[in-house]
Amino acid sequence: MTHTATPPPPADVYDEKTTVIVVDVPGTANPVVESSEFAYRRTNIVGINDSGVRLAAKHILDKMRRETYTPRTWRTHPLHLCPVEPYSPTAPSTKACLDWIFLISALNFSFWSEKEDGSRYGVRWYESWEGSEKTRIWTGYWSLVAALDRALQESIPITDPQFYASETLCPDSLIEHVFRPAEGCTENVPLLAQRIAIMREVGFILCRAFGGSYQGLLDGFQREHDGKGTALQLVQKVVDTFPSFRDEVFFEGRRVCVWKRAQILVAETWAAFFPAPPITSHPLFPKEPAIHQLTMFADYRVPQILHHLRILTYPPSLIAKLHAGTLLAPGSAEELSLRAASVVAVEQVRKEMQLLANDDTQVSSVLIDFYLWDLAKRVERGEERIEGIETAEMVPTHRTRSIWY
Repeated sequence: MTHTATPPPPADVYDEKTTVIVVDVPGTANPVVESSEFAYRRTNIVGINDSGVRLAAKHILDKMRRETYTPRTWRTHPLHLCPVEPYSPTAPSTKACLDWIFLISALNFSFWSEKEDGSRYGVRWYESWEGSEKTRIWTGYWSLVAALDRALQESIPITDPQFYASETLCPDSLIEHVFRPAEGCTENVPLLAQRIAIMREVGFILCRAFGGSYQGLLDGFQREHDGKGTALQLVQKVVDTFPSFRDEVFFEGRRVCVWKRAQILVAETWAAFFPAPPITSHPLFPKEPAIHQLTMFADYRVPQILHHLRILTYPPSLIAKLHAGTLLAPGSAEELSLRAASVVAVEQVRKEMQLLANDDTQVSSVLIDFYLWDLAKRVERGEERIEGIETAEMVPTHRTRSIWY
């Protein structure tokens, strides 16, 4: 069967002319950190509470230790498509998992809803891949995962770049069907047109340059670096290669790199293939602790829990806008301040946790982000209350309709 790939979407979907900061020296600092420090200082809206950082760092470290929260926790999420173990580059599940992670990361944006009841966008699917015939309606980020899992179960190869790059094999109407809402939902998936455009773009590039798979990109990347490529270098590769992963904004004449989805793509790849003991060398990132160069992933959920933990402080004017559901424009001072302050704050939490750990353990902002995101969802659902430290009001997440997060 001949696969026909379409060219990338028009420039108004994303800025194809944006240049990037090159990171080509092993050990080079992540430009997201420097960019965020600049934006945090210059916006001067969201603050960081040093006392909150210290108290929350101890709380998070204690909780992660008690709950044995590790990179292996990734495999426990019921909707995740996990590869076989031990790692095998030729196993069909390896390529399948990588392509699944890539498409989810490409489309991992804008799931907030103005509706608070059961009419918001959701996808009905099983409670897990294994051992359950019971279904439920998944909302938020998990609606994306459930939609793709459902399509795969229906024998629609939606995560195959050679399939979704082709308007012949995978017309827009089929993608719309893949993202169809559950019964009773009055919303459709947000930004569907942009999601389709991004699928065409990344699929076209993967087919044109990397043999039609994310695994092909990883293989080429490791050849470029003699098998010693770092997580940060892979982030740079993704940002350089795919315009729709280039999460950057100009602020006061300077480019600010946030790179949420590019970093989460690499982090999810790292976590999905993190080896079980006694194996210590990561099969895809042997040059550990490379993952520790990555930052948290600046979205709208983690700032919410950082504020609840009294790590971030908001001025009354911002709190009023959050309660009112006021839209914050992408790249606006308030929106950028929220994202930049989150990056800087989690870096401070990481350093404090590293001091408290008092051993050779490398504390990762990636794992802190994973933990905080899960924690925010549990607190929001009323499944957990934070005990032992003072917390602030759990304010609504900020609302920005954007392809970047």
